[in-house]
Amino acid sequence: MIKQIVDLHIHSKYARACSPQLEIPNIAKACEQKGINICGSGDFTHPSWFAHLENELKEIGESGLYTWKNGQSQTRFIFTSEISCIYKHKDKVRRVHLVLVAPSMEAAGKLNSALSARGVNLRSDGRPIMGLHAKEVLKMMLDIDKRFMMIPAHAWTPWFAVFGSKSGYDSLEDCFEELTPHIKAIETGLSSDPTMNHQLSALDNIVLVSNSDAHSLDNLGREANVFAFENEKDITYDGVRDCIESNDQKKFLYTIEFYPEEGMYHVDGHRACGVSMEPKESKKNKKICPKCKKELTIGVLHRVEDLADREVKDIKPGKFIPHKYIVPLREIIAEALEVGKGSKKVQAEYDGLIKKIGNEFFILLDVDLEKIKAAVSDQNIYLGIKNMRASEVVATPGFDGQYGKVQTIKTRISGAKQAKLI
Repeated sequence: MIKQIVDLHIHSKYARACSPQLEIPNIAKACEQKGINICGSGDFTHPSWFAHLENELKEIGESGLYTWKNGQSQTRFIFTSEISCIYKHKDKVRRVHLVLVAPSMEAAGKLNSALSARGVNLRSDGRPIMGLHAKEVLKMMLDIDKRFMMIPAHAWTPWFAVFGSKSGYDSLEDCFEELTPHIKAIETGLSSDPTMNHQLSALDNIVLVSNSDAHSLDNLGREANVFAFENEKDITYDGVRDCIESNDQKKFLYTIEFYPEEGMYHVDGHRACGVSMEPKESKKNKKICPKCKKELTIGVLHRVEDLADREVKDIKPGKFIPHKYIVPLREIIAEALEVGKGSKKVQAEYDGLIKKIGNEFFILLDVDLEKIKAAVSDQNIYLGIKNMRASEVVATPGFDGQYGKVQTIKTRISGAKQAKLI
């Protein structure tokens, strides 16, 4: 069995609010540090980025997967892009973000031409806004190549998602109508996890994928998918597609998840007033901010509860693809050293651990804890990773566009005594 960690949803330097460092050479190297084997290309709809992809990538045989042309990286790439569909449907303005996964560079190019012919301004942004119905884009893709995949992005976020509280739908069928059977998977997003999604029986046959939606190199792989292939020749576009669509736990081993509380829209709130609250409390307040009396932004937890038809205790163990939670290594180091995660101290410790032990996912998920204990400069880092693996964390939920916080170290180590989480 060959295990592959896959992140299908990233962005390029051409997408709004994204790092200028997001170019193929840098992404390929960062993926190796993270432990990502297959990475989405991001933003293939943008003409300048598509030209960059043509310049920098070559296909591996006829696999539909690509590699950096200079041969200095083992990272494989798959053609992906995120689009923003804003349109009126069923008497309501809909704002739906979608991840498009193409079977080849050629197919991606044909879709770009088809979108341009419909008047879409692809140069406007790496994640282009278009007035086309989500179903209409899906039909265009399938007309080009039936192997295309469309995955609703961060499916629960309030403003731009298929189930979003502000402009989404109550079901996939409401959005995609007769083409719904072609939607095999949805992306859970940072503010929800698989357990939350499994409270909806309507999603029992929908595969839940997790991706980073990275806007910077550091955020690559903050969520990801772990697939298993029998041998190298099976690692192809069709192989990736089969891992997702078969919903087979022997092929789709697990997803790697943010703690959902850390996401920007986990609970309800009003960021301008610093107000956040759980769904029960916001319902008591009639979804109104107690400070300014304006409407709260209804978060993912609330939206899931509104649509759910069963409780967590009623979810059958072993029925669905498993998942594992992580806290990014830089965040654990920053908390342990009590400095910002962008500091030189964090970077030096991070680089040292990668050099001594291996890639970030190996450190967070697989390596023996004693090896981490021996390698770190501060035992709080070891403690943080140990607590993360045991899900012994303290979470402050995010709301209304503000990230939450997950602490892996509740108290400090004193002498030889290790901290214990409460």
